[in-house]
Amino acid sequence: MSLKETIETEYKNALKSKDKSKISTYRLILSSIKDLDISNRSGPNKKQTDDEDIKKLLKKMVKQRAESIDIYKKNNRTDLLEVELNEHDILIKYLPKQLGDEETKKICNDIISKVGATSVKDMGKVMGELKKLYADEIDLAKAGSLIKELLNN
Repeated sequence: MSLKETIETEYKNALKSKDKSKISTYRLILSSIKDLDISNRSGPNKKQTDDEDIKKLLKKMVKQRAESIDIYKKNNRTDLLEVELNEHDILIKYLPKQLGDEETKKICNDIISKVGATSVKDMGKVMGELKKLYADEIDLAKAGSLIKELLNN
């Protein structure tokens, strides 16, 4: 079953259970997927929307939620914070599990050694290799700052 079909099934289950927060989140996800389908059908690079496209979309949505959560925490908006946390939890279910800080640091060290990086000038090589091998499992923003720190030392 494709990722889109899985999400549609979960949406139908949420409708049956009358869970309003899940219903609104799944509607949001499906609407974004539909927009992605439309943009993929038009323009010079016509293609079918696949699971990888949907994962990229979900990652973007998770990142937006994380930013909102930080803002709501700083401003003591618990009412909005709760909604964002629920949406974040639902979205994160459909993405591969992210590696923790220790595993990320070990992988970054391994790749730095592998490509022979010695300074921050080599960061592009390291990030390219990291993206190629671990795009789904690692938060690249976190890894980027970690790599910069490791190359400076």
